[in-house]
Amino acid sequence: MELAHTADVEAFRAEARTWLRAHVPARPLPSLETAEGFAAHREWEAVLHADRWSVVSWPEEYGGRGVDIVKWLVFEEEYWAAGAPGRVSQNGINLLAPTLFDHASPQQRARVLPSMASGEVIWAQAWSEPESGSDLASLTSRAVRTEGGWLLTGQKTWSSRAAFADRAFGIFRTDPDAPKPHQGLTYLMFDLRAPGVTVRPIGRLDGKPAFAELFLDQVFAPDEDVIGEPGQGWRIAMSTTGNERGLTLRSPGRFLAAADRLVGLWRTHGDPSDTALRDRVADAVVGARAYELFTWANASRFAAGGTIGAESSLNKVFWSQYDIALHETALDLLGADAELAEGEWAEPWVFSLAGPIYAGTNEIQRDIIAERLLGLPKGRR
Repeated sequence: MELAHTADVEAFRAEARTWLRAHVPARPLPSLETAEGFAAHREWEAVLHADRWSVVSWPEEYGGRGVDIVKWLVFEEEYWAAGAPGRVSQNGINLLAPTLFDHASPQQRARVLPSMASGEVIWAQAWSEPESGSDLASLTSRAVRTEGGWLLTGQKTWSSRAAFADRAFGIFRTDPDAPKPHQGLTYLMFDLRAPGVTVRPIGRLDGKPAFAELFLDQVFAPDEDVIGEPGQGWRIAMSTTGNERGLTLRSPGRFLAAADRLVGLWRTHGDPSDTALRDRVADAVVGARAYELFTWANASRFAAGGTIGAESSLNKVFWSQYDIALHETALDLLGADAELAEGEWAEPWVFSLAGPIYAGTNEIQRDIIAERLLGLPKGRR
């Protein structure tokens, strides 16, 4: 693997760095888990989109720059190093968009992707149900055929961004008589403001509505909002989970920037005699660097025609545990002052606690690693 970048890549990095220096808000935006912060982050998406920085890896016809994975990773490094805001559109651009590129019709892509790139439409992921989380195939929400589309009925929960988002995507049972649970499912998009939709925000530990539960009562979704063929939802959903657990949701640039801030925190708040805490800071730096190198190795594999497989579970377990450890180290460094560091450390720490649960629990990921990567026998479930 060649880690030295070409002159073309370095020119791209310089362009991104210059733009970010000129446009990143001087003051942090309000939390995107509030109505005010959500609106501010939507405006930031529009600023990014105006100069085609919101979705750099997408084709130009949808608002991107058509860059390869190397330049995307470089942009991510510069983005987070610049202290740019979190992406309120990440469910759409990191999860739904790759699914659309792989499985949607050209008409669907032309209809959905531009408004996603601009931040005009923000998407929520509506997968989990009260009795169906990591065991997604057990879901019971149904879609029943009607003239021109489908009627959706059921309950979704822990739906990220749904408190303020515009639309959602999920899978629904369209053939309850299918012989196996993962058969007879259909992947659908729907409007969160359509008649029959009730959105009930769920407060996080800090009280902010980072999630919501959705109650669907005969909600109409037109045929044009079915992704792929009816009944093929499970196969399509698996491509979405690969992206969610892989590198798109947690790029190394995010952790490299956080590790750099942690080192700065140690220099201003650290006690040199506290070697245990010093070692945790060092571990955070080493972890970020290891994740970066692991990601570049994957990028080389993708560039050679490889795809994301069960290895994405390794990614998911690592970044979800690393995220918690890094933020807990920061809070321990700050001590009581951590109560005043909400935007930079406390709120990201609260969010990190959910990492081992969402995108498939880490227990599920370890089963996948054991069975598919290590070839161990299946455990009891």
